[in-house]
Amino acid sequence: MVQITFKNNPVTLPGNEVKVGDQAPNFTALANDLSPVTLEDTSGKVRLISVVPSLDTGLCSDQTKRFSDEAASLGENVEVLTISADLPFAQKRWTEINKVDSITTLSDHRDLSFGQAYGTAMKELRLLARSIFVIDENDKVAYVEYVPEGTDHPNYEKALQAVKELTN
Repeated sequence: MVQITFKNNPVTLPGNEVKVGDQAPNFTALANDLSPVTLEDTSGKVRLISVVPSLDTGLCSDQTKRFSDEAASLGENVEVLTISADLPFAQKRWTEINKVDSITTLSDHRDLSFGQAYGTAMKELRLLARSIFVIDENDKVAYVEYVPEGTDHPNYEKALQAVKELTN
């Protein structure tokens, strides 16, 4: 089980820890229009999955904007997904206000399907723990980062390098 803190307090992450080399678990989250989206819907592409507790916080907003800014340079065979437990309506509002349209935001609010499958659901807060997953076009996990302290930034450069290694 992954050990992390949020605001320096330990949190419980039930579910499965995902490791490099694993077959990426499937999940169902909601798009901004409330339609279900699964990992299988993006098969055949490299996926960079950026997981944040809430888009309505500064650090989560910064993380999402950073990957959005990088998305265009990653190529057409890369899908960048940001997943949080925010409501789809809040995600849509955030993307419109911030003019973010090069990534897909998905809500795990309804079932915490992603959070359980990837071991990111913080039991005490019903939010997702900050983490990054890079999944290759064959649904194998190529990179994982569970950020040890939920109020710290992930390692953007390592995650982006993992994507570039899969696309070159």
